Amino acid sequence: MYQEKIQIIIPTLDAIDNTRHFLENLEKIISSGFDVLVVDSSSSDGTASEAKRVGAEVLVIPRADFNHGATRESVRKKNSKDIVIFLTQDVVIISSSFIEFLVKPLIESKEIAVSYARQIPHENADIFEAFPRVFNYPEKSEIRSLADVDKYGIYTFFCSNSCSAYRNEQLDEIGGFDPLMNSEEYFAVVKLLNKGYKIAYVAEAVVKHSHRYSLSEGFKRYFDIGYVRALFPEVNQKVGRAEPRGWMYAKKLMAELVKRKQFHLIPFATLQFATMWFGFRTGYYSHWLPTEVKKRLSAQPEFWTSKYFS
Repeated sequence: MYQEKIQIIIPTLDAIDNTRHFLENLEKIISSGFDVLVVDSSSSDGTASEAKRVGAEVLVIPRADFNHGATRESVRKKNSKDIVIFLTQDVVIISSSFIEFLVKPLIESKEIAVSYARQIPHENADIFEAFPRVFNYPEKSEIRSLADVDKYGIYTFFCSNSCSAYRNEQLDEIGGFDPLMNSEEYFAVVKLLNKGYKIAYVAEAVVKHSHRYSLSEGFKRYFDIGYVRALFPEVNQKVGRAEPRGWMYAKKLMAELVKRKQFHLIPFATLQFATMWFGFRTGYYSHWLPTEVKKRLSAQPEFWTSKYFS
């Protein structure tokens, strides 16, 4: 079907219990002739055995060894495929044809090192779940390079490993993914674009993927993001701060609430944004905090006692 060899990698943890469409996704992909590797963090709900049953290759790792960057890098380096596609277990595949659209830019031009899909919200998602997808995943495809920083700011490097594709050759050039608790794709894209490559956003490759976070969950999620961003001050100096993008999001969300005449939601929207911003800034300046405190403020408490934290 393709001259290039493609492998799809899906990290999992209790995907049967927590993700209704996981096995349906696997069956759609495998029936289309693609190789799928499920990297399972010792699930207790039979995820590994069920994935094998429908035809996926399965690698089981200790739960404590999972790391968003390091795990993806470890399994990526072991395969000999030209293109690697990453999915998460909670993405809902509408049609397996999304793969054809997703890899097309990589096949057509070796200047493009990475592509990522459009994510749309689940049915019945409220505005706080749906709007982040509308804001970050427009209806029109685009190709971005380092020359677009003045136009897009930090969004130039936006990508999501919930549904993304990379050329292994180019990832090898930059040393692959860093062993990070989040944002491994962001820093990989920064390196790739700094080497002269480009990133493709493929609006035709559509999957469903959205979440509604509580205020506490939002704080913890952005605490982790802030912590990781602070690890690379030289990158922040080159690509700019994250806040302008955040303020643009808040402004557009408020405008959408006004447009819908949902004025009663504005106080919560304000509180939600303030909580995420405070979480980000707390995480960014958290390196002086005791590890036990960071563990309590984090969405990934297991990271702070793992071999990847130092």
